[in-house]
Amino acid sequence: MKVQRLVHAFLFCIAAVVTGMAQAPAQAGTATTSLSPLEQAMIANEEAFLVATTKSDKNYFKRTLTGDYSMVGYDGQLHDREEVESDLSSGGVDLMPYNMKVVEICEGTAIVTYDVVFRVPAAEDQGPPPRYQHWSSVWVKQGDAWKLKFQQTTPTHWGDW
Repeated sequence: MKVQRLVHAFLFCIAAVVTGMAQAPAQAGTATTSLSPLEQAMIANEEAFLVATTKSDKNYFKRTLTGDYSMVGYDGQLHDREEVESDLSSGGVDLMPYNMKVVEICEGTAIVTYDVVFRVPAAEDQGPPPRYQHWSSVWVKQGDAWKLKFQQTTPTHWGDW
């Protein structure tokens, strides 16, 4: 009799958890907000940057990076525009960005933060750069165009390099 009650109590708990999980997505879906025009623009800018990096689009970097652009690399070193432009123009990078967020600092200035996975073949998955990184980009509006002023990359999994 005790075993039967325990089984019933266990099944009741499982049913309650399953019911709660089934209701959670429905409730979460109603609370979803759409992206603001600024968030949409910044995410589109960052995605264009990632595509240009993959395709070695030198013209994109020339027209999009500010004159005083700088970047702090995953190794903590500060790099100037010319150095980064040369490195990014070499291309061949396969990136998988996710979890993009936009923070407006003031009118005409925003930060885009997100996580990146460098997709590399298993045989090449040795040594720097770290596969998992967190990226932050500062965008500033100059005239009618958004320009990339600063970036920082931070390793997020220290054990993989």
